[in-house]
Amino acid sequence: MDSHFERAAAGDDRAIRFTGNWREYLPIAATNALLIICTLGVYRFWATARQRRYLWSRTQVIDDTLEWTGTGKEMFIGFLIVIAILAPFFLFIQFLFPALIARGKGEAAVGIVTLFYIALIYLSGFALFRALRYRLSRTYWHGIRGGSNDPGWNYGGEYLGRYFVVGITMFIMFPWAATRLWNSRWNAMSFGPLKFYAHLNAEGLKTLWALVYLVPIGFMILAGIVGGIVGAIISTPNSPAFLVIFGLIAVLFYLIIPLMTLNWYAAFFRNAADATRLGDLEFEFDATTLQWLGLFLGNLALAVVTLGFGLTYWGYRNWAFTVRHTRIFGSVDLSDLTQSKTYAPREAEGFADAFDIGAI
Repeated sequence: MDSHFERAAAGDDRAIRFTGNWREYLPIAATNALLIICTLGVYRFWATARQRRYLWSRTQVIDDTLEWTGTGKEMFIGFLIVIAILAPFFLFIQFLFPALIARGKGEAAVGIVTLFYIALIYLSGFALFRALRYRLSRTYWHGIRGGSNDPGWNYGGEYLGRYFVVGITMFIMFPWAATRLWNSRWNAMSFGPLKFYAHLNAEGLKTLWALVYLVPIGFMILAGIVGGIVGAIISTPNSPAFLVIFGLIAVLFYLIIPLMTLNWYAAFFRNAADATRLGDLEFEFDATTLQWLGLFLGNLALAVVTLGFGLTYWGYRNWAFTVRHTRIFGSVDLSDLTQSKTYAPREAEGFADAFDIGAI
């Protein structure tokens, strides 16, 4: 690796591309689904490793494809460790909590449950960090891997603290928390000798979040006004007004709020990509709200039409979507790339799997 290679993504000249197709992936999806059913879900860890090996191998970055070296055994052992850690908490909720209530020690029971949920929030942040660290450590390009020496304990505390502020401000401070946590997570990561650098801020996201926060309130007021007018016009006692209000609230919760939230997240990931670097490499993510909506509706339709088999394609579709909307700009000197000296964890993203959260 003694040559200097520079490539910018412009038009069809792309520095990152996905070359897989659904027909090629079909045998993997089918056998994974069959083995997961036959093993009552245990095989899903090996299925995930197999899926990632395929997706990574069909993802070309500049002049070489990615390689996934993680194993199903790692993920299975990681999951068992997490179950062993979380089991006492769930046993308490199942048995000890009712016993305390029955003995009139309600305050003690509530206090312990509160501590339990605080621990879960902390572990959610810890899981998010460790999942990203693990996946980078098992991702190779030109024989070089990523990773981090940060174990993630401090990030878990930061995650808990920032979401405590989000909670007491009734989610007003959510953009501030989300952007700061993105920076903290990625600034702790590296790939080979190259450090990630993220400088995302909430300036371009505050207005969008204000709409997510305030429009539902305005819509509820509108629903009340419209319902009152309908109730006044129609002499039938309250039932037409109730139906109008109920219908408008259903539209709010099942259409308006999800679409506005999706619009915010689409903007968040576009801004996050723009604000993140790896050495001299810059990133761009151009997926719009409508394109995200198309992905989600397509996933849902695929699962319904195939009576659930399409669920096995969600990972494929999500990965392909992400890669196809990503651009990379800049240069990388292959002669400067050396193997990462960061710690390669033996355990997989067991906490992330338990909490059903992704690395990014």
